[in-house]
Amino acid sequence: MENKKIVFISGASSGMGFETAKLLAQKGFIVYAGARTLEKMEPLKNYGINILYLDVTDDHSCQNAVNTVIEKEGKIDILINNAGFGLFGSVEDVTIEQAKNQFEVNLFGLARLTKEVLPSMREKLSGKIINISSMGGRFVSPFGAWYHSSKYAVEALSDALRMELSQFNIKVILIEPGIIKTNWDNIALNNLKEISKDGVYRDFADRMITKFKKLYTHKFATKPEKVSEVILKAINSENPKTRYLTGFLAKQLIFLHFILPDRILDKILTNF
Repeated sequence: MENKKIVFISGASSGMGFETAKLLAQKGFIVYAGARTLEKMEPLKNYGINILYLDVTDDHSCQNAVNTVIEKEGKIDILINNAGFGLFGSVEDVTIEQAKNQFEVNLFGLARLTKEVLPSMREKLSGKIINISSMGGRFVSPFGAWYHSSKYAVEALSDALRMELSQFNIKVILIEPGIIKTNWDNIALNNLKEISKDGVYRDFADRMITKFKKLYTHKFATKPEKVSEVILKAINSENPKTRYLTGFLAKQLIFLHFILPDRILDKILTNF
């Protein structure tokens, strides 16, 4: 028991977080799963997973969750910052308060948990911090300004953190999923429809919603279990890559972003 690695994962009530918690528990890790909706995580108990209430936008919630794990286990070996959501809507239509909330969850929530876990990792001179970013942290689509901005920020924060923590033997790893079959797209597209319904961007937004839905229901869209396997690979690697780009269309879109002029890529992303 003493040799088992302790994992703490946020956003574990569904999708990639839920599946990753399951997989890691099945592989012998001691897993603590956090989210705001405890009832959605109840099935994880069947795999021996410890569930905790966690609101990543609240300082005290993050402190309490991390302290609970450390008090019981004495350490956290692996932190998986998975909590996040997609706020889609035009820059003009999305309120600043809505945009701030996007950053509170996707960026500052990640930073809160990381700051709480780091003292324990530094003391033991070991640990891995796995930040779930997105292929959307490396290119931008219409109506995704605030979501993409938050993921670009996750990429930058992770790069800085990786360099700062190398002296303590703490690895920082980015996972960049592509088109994944989770509820993420429904939330993002519902946000887009609601925010755009009475505005000048409605017709453009409706066209994009139709196109996005086709992508996320495509037969090649990646199951969240596949992303969990990539996370497991990163955890088990003694010398993990700094970034793992994975899932349907992820590598192709990042390649196009790298080689194409902006205006050509703009046309592709608005007329695909």
